Amino acid sequence: MSIINSTASNADKSTASTTSTLTQRLTAAICASILGACLVYFAGFSHIEAVHNAAHDTRHSSAFPCH
Repeated sequence: MSIINSTASNADKSTASTTSTLTQRLTAAICASILGACLVYFAGFSHIEAVHNAAHDTRHSSAFPCH
C-alpha cells in the first residue's frame, strides 16, 4: 500500500508544479503581448518626430499605417 500512496503523492506534486509553470508562462505571454502592443502603437502614432522616424521603414514594410 505504501508504494501506491507514494506514487499518488508524486503525481499530485508534478501536477501542481506543471500548473504553476503554465500559469507563469501564460502571465508572461500576456504581459509581453501588452508591452509589445504598447510599443508598436506608441512608435506608430507618436507626435515626437524622432520616435516616429526611428522605425519608419520597418512599419511600412510590415504594412503598418502610420500616416
